[in-house]
Amino acid sequence: AATPAAVAHLGYVQIDTINVIERSHHHILFTRIPGYRREHLAAAQSVDKSLFEYWTHALSYVPTADLRFFLPAMLGHRTSPSRWFDGVDPRDVARLLRQIRKDGALSIRDLDDEPVEKDHPWASRKPSKRALEQAFYDGYLTIAARDGMVKSYDLVERHFGWERRPRPASEGQVAEYLLERAIRAQGLISAGSVMYPKLTLPEGKHQIVIRNADF
Repeated sequence: AATPAAVAHLGYVQIDTINVIERSHHHILFTRIPGYRREHLAAAQSVDKSLFEYWTHALSYVPTADLRFFLPAMLGHRTSPSRWFDGVDPRDVARLLRQIRKDGALSIRDLDDEPVEKDHPWASRKPSKRALEQAFYDGYLTIAARDGMVKSYDLVERHFGWERRPRPASEGQVAEYLLERAIRAQGLISAGSVMYPKLTLPEGKHQIVIRNADF
């Protein structure tokens, strides 16, 4: 129970591949929770489903209770995907969604692509991985489980057992959420840290609060 509570207090916990003694996300929780073990985070994500993964300033664990504040970003990604996904064929995304709907969650290990040369250090030699990631950022898929750093993707509705998706938060509600999250976790905040990477917030009290807190 302490694991999702700690993530909720911090707002999110960044997931990182850096591994000297342990992955950084486990370090963050281990230093705050006596007796923390890796399986506690796995249970919160895959069993209790009190945490989910999405992009904050990087890919992170986020409280599932906050998911509606990320739905606008998912909808925005569908209409204006990043250049990283320029080469993705919509038919490949649809094919993967059909496969997952029929066969259940899958990971990159389940993709049977013919390997190609990487076009970027962070890319995969399996072209379908980028289509899988696009479906994730579009909000059609969620990361249902991890085996180390290998992610298993499943349909969002099936993973959370939704009959209907939550209602997306408004722009103002998202702004207020970002402010409250930052103040709760940090106490003193800067405009740049709160607004990254969007760097804009609606006019009004949100902007005033940021100015007053920007030391």
